[in-house]
Amino acid sequence: MTINNFHMRIIIIGGVAAGAKVAAKTKRMLPDSEVHIYTKDDFVSYSSCGMPYYIAGDFKDWQQLIVRSIDEFEKSGIHIHTRKLVTKILSADKKLAVKNIDTEDWQFVDYDKLVIATGAEPLIPDFANINSKKIYTLRTLNDGISLKEGMEQAKHITIIGGGYIAIELVEAFVKNKKNVTLIERSPFILSMLDEDISALVQDYVLENSDGLVKIINNDTVSEILGENQVLDVITHKGYGIETDMVVIASGVKPAVELAKDAGIKLGVTGAIKVNSRMETSIPDIYACGDCAEKINMISNAPVWIPLGSTANKEGRVAAINISGGVEDFEGVLGSAVLRYGHLSISKTGLTEKEALKQGYDALSVVITKRDKAGYMPEVKNITLKLVADKRSHKLLGAQAIGCGDADKRVNTVSVGLIQGITVENLIDADLTYAPPFSTSIDILISAAQILKTKLDS
Repeated sequence: MTINNFHMRIIIIGGVAAGAKVAAKTKRMLPDSEVHIYTKDDFVSYSSCGMPYYIAGDFKDWQQLIVRSIDEFEKSGIHIHTRKLVTKILSADKKLAVKNIDTEDWQFVDYDKLVIATGAEPLIPDFANINSKKIYTLRTLNDGISLKEGMEQAKHITIIGGGYIAIELVEAFVKNKKNVTLIERSPFILSMLDEDISALVQDYVLENSDGLVKIINNDTVSEILGENQVLDVITHKGYGIETDMVVIASGVKPAVELAKDAGIKLGVTGAIKVNSRMETSIPDIYACGDCAEKINMISNAPVWIPLGSTANKEGRVAAINISGGVEDFEGVLGSAVLRYGHLSISKTGLTEKEALKQGYDALSVVITKRDKAGYMPEVKNITLKLVADKRSHKLLGAQAIGCGDADKRVNTVSVGLIQGITVENLIDADLTYAPPFSTSIDILISAAQILKTKLDS
C-alpha cells in the first residue's frame, strides 16, 4: 500500500532495528513525507545480534554488520542525524530538544508523528572503577569493535552474567583461545530456561571448551579492583579473579527515561506501554522495539522480551499505522535460539517455571532422541522439553537443545502455540519424514505421546 500526496514530518528517535524499519517502511508508504532519524550512536541499521560472531572472527570486516548505510538512507530521502541526543519531548508543542554531542549546540525540532525506538541499555552494577578502560559492555556497534580489540590483547576474560549474549561471547573467546571465568547469580547459566535444560547446557559448555572456561554459579561481583591494567574481580562468596578485562553481560533494561520524563505511561514491566498499533498514551507518539512492552500470546500478560526479530515486526506495524493503514501487533512467544559450539539451544512459549508462576497446572516431559534415522552418518541427539496445561491439554511451550536440528522442532511448536494447539493436535501433526531429516516418528510426536499419557494419568 502506498499513500501519495501526504506530506508529514516523522521523527524517529533511535535507528538500529525498529527505528530503521519504521523509517524505511514509512518512506515507501508515504513518499512525500519527511522522515528523520535522530540517534546518539555513530551508526544506524546494523545487526547487533551479529556482533558476537564478528568478535569470534567468523568474519573479518565489521562493516558487514551494516544492514543499510547512512548514504543509502539519504539517497532514499530519509535524513540521518548521528551523534544527536534527544534530551526532551515537548508533546504539547510537538517539539524535541536535541543536543549535538560533538559541539554541545542545542536545537528544537518539530514533528507531526514521533516514534520512540530508543532500545535497551545495559544494566551496569555500581562498582568502583566501573569506568575502567578494561570493563566492557556489548550493546552498540562501537562496543563490538572495542570489545574485539580488547579481546585480542587479553589472556583472561571475566564475564558477569550468564544469558544469551554471555554464552555467545564465551564461544567467541574460546574460539580465540582465551581463558574465561563466567560469574552467574543463578544456579545455572541461561536462567530463562528451566533448570533441567540449562544444567545440560552448562555441562556441555564446560565439557566442550578445551579447559578454558570456569563457571561460578550462585554468586555475584562485589567489587572490581585495579585501574587500566590487570583487574581483580572480587565476588560476594570470596572468589578473587585476576583478569585482563571484564565484560558486563548481566542483562539490559528498556531505555525509557526520555519517555517517562515526557509523561508517557510505562507498563508494569517498566517498558513503554503501547497498544497493538504501537501507540503510546500520548497522541501521535509511537514506541516500538526493545523500549516497548509486549503481550505474551499465551498468558496475555505484559512481558518485556527484547529481541531483534520482534523489533523489526513492531517497526513495520508502527509504520503502517503512522501512514494511515491499520495493522495490529498481536504479541510475542519469546521464541529464541542460540548456539554454543555444535549445540543449538532454543525455546518458545512458557517454560515450566513461568507457567506455574502464571497459575497454570503445568506438566512437562523431557526426552532425548535422535534427530535423523540412526544409520545416517550425520545423526545427532536432541533433548526436547514440552510443557502443557493439565486442565486444557494446551501446549504452553517447548525447549530443545542438541547438536541436531533442535530449533526446527521449536519453530514447529511456535506456530502451533499461536493457534492454541493441544498435545493431541501435536500427536496428529503430519510432519515430514525421510531418513536424512527425521526419524519415522519425530521427537515432537514421541514427546507429545508421552506427555498425553502423563496428562491422562
